[in-house]
Amino acid sequence: MTVAGKVGYSLGPLLSMDELLVCARMADSSHNADSVWVPESWGRESFATLGAVSQVTKKVKLGTSILSIFSRTPGTVAMGATTLDLLSSSRSIIGLGASTDAIVENWHGVKFEKPLARMREFIRCVKLMVSGERVNFDGKFFKVKNFKLLHTPQRKTIPILVGAVNRRMISLAAELADGVILYLRPIEELKDTVRRFRQDTAGRNFEIACSIICAVSDSDPAMARQRAAQTLAFYVAVGKFYREFLSENGFKNETEAIAEAYAKSGIEPATANVTDHMLRSLTISGTREDCKKTLSEYVSAGVTLPIIQFNPVGSTESSFRELLSTF
Repeated sequence: MTVAGKVGYSLGPLLSMDELLVCARMADSSHNADSVWVPESWGRESFATLGAVSQVTKKVKLGTSILSIFSRTPGTVAMGATTLDLLSSSRSIIGLGASTDAIVENWHGVKFEKPLARMREFIRCVKLMVSGERVNFDGKFFKVKNFKLLHTPQRKTIPILVGAVNRRMISLAAELADGVILYLRPIEELKDTVRRFRQDTAGRNFEIACSIICAVSDSDPAMARQRAAQTLAFYVAVGKFYREFLSENGFKNETEAIAEAYAKSGIEPATANVTDHMLRSLTISGTREDCKKTLSEYVSAGVTLPIIQFNPVGSTESSFRELLSTF
C-alpha cells in the first residue's frame, strides 16, 4: 500500500474555535502533518484564524483553503499573508479561488464576472506585492500605484495555490501558480488531470493538492460513512460548479437527486441520495483500514499533498486523534 509522504488537515466550520486550536496543536505534534488549512466561506476569516493557529503550532504550514478573489484585493491578501508569515516564521501558503456567484454577489455585493481573467491578474499582482518591492500595476481589474509593504517580508515569495474545478482554471494554475487545490474529483478523472499537470509543469516544482472529505471510525464505520455522505451532499447541493462537474463525470443522476431533495426538504433527504459508488469515489470514509486504502489511491493517482477535510465522528478530540493515527 502506498503511504502518503505528507498530509494536510483542513479544519473547518464544524469545529468551535477551541476545538480547532486543539486539533491544530495535535496535528503539529504528528510526524507527517505537513500543513493545516482553514477554509473560508461565510464563517471564520482565514487569516485571523490562522494567526491564532500560528501561536499554538511550531512546524506545520498554514494554508488558506480558499480565499475568494472577489472578496479581497490583492493588497489585502498580500498584507494578510505577509503578516501571517511574521507571526509564524514563514509558514503561510496562499490558497486562492473564484468562489461562486451566489456567495460573491449575494453576500459580498460584487459582480461575479470573468473569474479566469481576474484570477490571472490577482496572482500576478500578489506575487509582486509579497516580494516587498514597490508595485505599480495597470490591469483591467486592478490598478495599483506605489504599493509597498510597510514591514519587510520574511521572504521574497510565498507559495500560491489555486482552487480549480474546470479545465481553464486548471490550465491557469499550471501556468502561473505554485500548485493547485482540487476537490470532489473521481479517482479516474483525477489521474487524467494529474497527467495534464505533469505535462504542463514539467521541470518545475508544482504541488498537486487535493482536499478530500474524510470521516473515520473503527468503532462505528457506518456512522463515519454517513457523516462523509452528509458533507458530500451539502457541497453538491450548494456548489453549482461542483454539481456541474460531477454531473459531467458520471454522477448526473445522483447530483440531480441530491439538489432536488435539498431544495425541497434539506440535508437529510439529500444525503439519502448519495450512493455507495459516489461515496467511495469522492470521499475517504469508514474504518481506519478503509481510509488508508482510499488515501493510497489518491497518492498513487499523483496527488502530492492530500488535504484531509476533517469531519468528526463522536468527540472531536478523540475523533481527530483517530484520524491522525490512521494516516
